[in-house]
Amino acid sequence: MAHACPICRKPVPPLAVNRAFPFCCDRCRLLDLGKWLVGDYRVAGERAGDGAAGPSRPEDDQEDA
Repeated sequence: MAHACPICRKPVPPLAVNRAFPFCCDRCRLLDLGKWLVGDYRVAGERAGDGAAGPSRPEDDQEDA
């Protein structure tokens, strides 16, 4: 089954012959990277460092003996 490039919608050659997979070419791969870098793409959720509680440390869970 042929896949379409997420940027230009052209057919994507298989991974075995295409180092830019899942994109059709290096140009589309770099365009996608640029969108991530300038913030066009975002992952939903709270931003790190905005008051979100971090993971607990093991030493925080131990009581003084």
